[in-house]
Amino acid sequence: MMKTSNPALRVKRPAVGYGATEVMTIGGAVNKTAFMLLLLLFSASWTWKTYFSEGLAAVTPFMTIGLIGGLITALITIFVNRWSPLTAPVYALFEGLFLGGITAVFDHKYPGIAFQAVALTFGTLFMLLSAYKAGIVRASEKFKAGIIAATGGIFIVYFASFVLRLFGVQMPFIYGSGVISIGFSVVVVAIAALNLVLDFDFIENAARENAPKYFEWYGGFAIMVTLVWLYIEILNLLAKLRDR
Repeated sequence: MMKTSNPALRVKRPAVGYGATEVMTIGGAVNKTAFMLLLLLFSASWTWKTYFSEGLAAVTPFMTIGLIGGLITALITIFVNRWSPLTAPVYALFEGLFLGGITAVFDHKYPGIAFQAVALTFGTLFMLLSAYKAGIVRASEKFKAGIIAATGGIFIVYFASFVLRLFGVQMPFIYGSGVISIGFSVVVVAIAALNLVLDFDFIENAARENAPKYFEWYGGFAIMVTLVWLYIEILNLLAKLRDR
């Protein structure tokens, strides 16, 4: 089992021949990822268009459907990964609805933030992919352990914050716009971005080990999960910078 902080990648890869006549390739995974990105952008643009034509309130149903549908399809994909050729594209469509909606919410308060967040997210993706292919950044065992520990720590902090908010207590270093809060968001964005390196490494190793063909979809799904997290964190960071 690949050690990674992305829950989508914590699966055992069956050997080729386990219900499969073809094996995955890196090129195939890249194509599947690009296709899912197009699906996400398509559904996000639908929500975005609704925002401009009907107002912010009209996007709430799309956000809700996208959030719930994305969560359900993500869990199905993680636990029944052989269904990923079907569930991964559906996940991308749902996440597009959600991201289009949440982007509208942020852009309504901070005009122009959407373009900045999209540019930074895709810029980060291509920069890290180029660095990985060039061998500048490698997923060594120490690197993996560090990113896994950092990611786990972030989610523990977020969970604790969620519980405390139920009792009316907020953590200002997470939700405020002070220097510490901005610094925290910068760290979270960096950790989210470095999780992409683990995703690239997973796909490369899975292809080397002749994983079944459907793992092209599963690897693409894992990258999508990380990109969604990264994009939301970048939006949050940009919003904090605007508040200052």
